[in-house]
Amino acid sequence: QVPLTESGGASVQAGGSLRLSCAAAGFTYGISCMGWFRQAPGKKREGVATIYTHGGVTYYDDSVKGRFTITQENANVYLQMSNLEPEDTALYYCAATSRAWLSLRPAAYPYWGQGTQVTVSS
Repeated sequence: QVPLTESGGASVQAGGSLRLSCAAAGFTYGISCMGWFRQAPGKKREGVATIYTHGGVTYYDDSVKGRFTITQENANVYLQMSNLEPEDTALYYCAATSRAWLSLRPAAYPYWGQGTQVTVSS
């Protein structure tokens, strides 16, 4: 198991910014990619951004390109979110995988956190 703990979720107005944090405690050796995912009520979980932990290469979903930035520092991964829209409202999850692929498919990630809520009001 790779315990992942998210934080930073909050309620903000449209146009605002938030920074989500994910702390990967314990055994992180062998983790190659970490990603951020979100799930809105009644919708499937979807990938937002992912980062290759050994080189910093990133990959984003088209819906957040130019607004969200994923970064990594040691065992922590961050998601800087700007110009937030009501459609960004969701429970945001951090996930990790030992496979070296920049995938936004939830099924590609075996390790998950509990999530942090982001609510954007218009």
